[in-house]
Amino acid sequence: MDDALSRPGHRSLGPDGPVVAPMAYGCAHLAEASTDEARARIEAAVESGIDLIDTADVYGAFGGPGFGAAEERLGAVLTADPGLRERIVIATKGGVRAYRSYDTSPETLRRAIDDSRRRLGIEVIDLWQVHRPDLLTHPAAVAEVLAEAVTSGKVRAVGISQHSVSQYEALRSHLDATPVAIVTNQIELHALQPNALTDGTLDLAARDDVVPLAWSPLGEGRLGDGAAAQSQRTAAVHAVIDRVATDAGTSRSTVALAWVMRHPTRPIPIIGTTRPERIRAAAAAIGLTLTRDAWLAITRAATDSYPDERPRLLPRHPVRSAVRRLSRSRRT
Repeated sequence: MDDALSRPGHRSLGPDGPVVAPMAYGCAHLAEASTDEARARIEAAVESGIDLIDTADVYGAFGGPGFGAAEERLGAVLTADPGLRERIVIATKGGVRAYRSYDTSPETLRRAIDDSRRRLGIEVIDLWQVHRPDLLTHPAAVAEVLAEAVTSGKVRAVGISQHSVSQYEALRSHLDATPVAIVTNQIELHALQPNALTDGTLDLAARDDVVPLAWSPLGEGRLGDGAAAQSQRTAAVHAVIDRVATDAGTSRSTVALAWVMRHPTRPIPIIGTTRPERIRAAAAAIGLTLTRDAWLAITRAATDSYPDERPRLLPRHPVRSAVRRLSRSRRT
């Protein structure tokens, strides 16, 4: 096993892909900022050692200026500071048209890639990701577009976001015949949502050397400094993280981010704060490696069951359900 997997540091997104830092900055709220404000955020990230900048064509569409607005704002920042382009790795996503409306048909993806390049003002996108799986598009068609985007030089590397284990496997199987591979998978991973640890997502990442990109690594603020617990689970997780933070002389949010990065697949947390000083503070987690005992204590608190939670409803067994239906029909 590569010794780099056991220590913090930059890593490559695929064999020939861009090299990035262990933390990324997300632009979900960039559309609402002025160009100067956006530039201050990106510069704070870069100055803190964060060089992967993640956006999406749909950012800005929900309650913001409109579809593509975040990419346009990032493009304006690059225009204002041309030298910045050489210091960052730009990732974007496509395939979401509106809330819960996904379209990854070949014509839509090709147009999305070209439109993103235009809005960002760049010739080549470092990392382009399928934002959500589309149940009405065959993965073979998606694979064809991804391979075409890389071989044409429009995109350096490709990834996915919000795909299940089986959806990843299906798309990967159709890419196997091409020189292109999935190099990243954006997943929800934080100490209040640890499902990826056990549902096969991170196991496949380890098998295929896919880099997990963890969105919402602070649980949409629930793991932030000073956040109040709204459930027994959150309170229990807070208590353990706070104890670890006290022992390490650091903050709750720093430990929460370090928890994400401690897994051997080295997930990259995507922070999304809009305040430059918080961006700089978050970067402190890059230098913190949790001990095995500390990581396991947080994970146990995250995965225990708590009395105030609604019981999980198990799906009916298909054979037993069929037998019950047959028995009822014979009685009538």
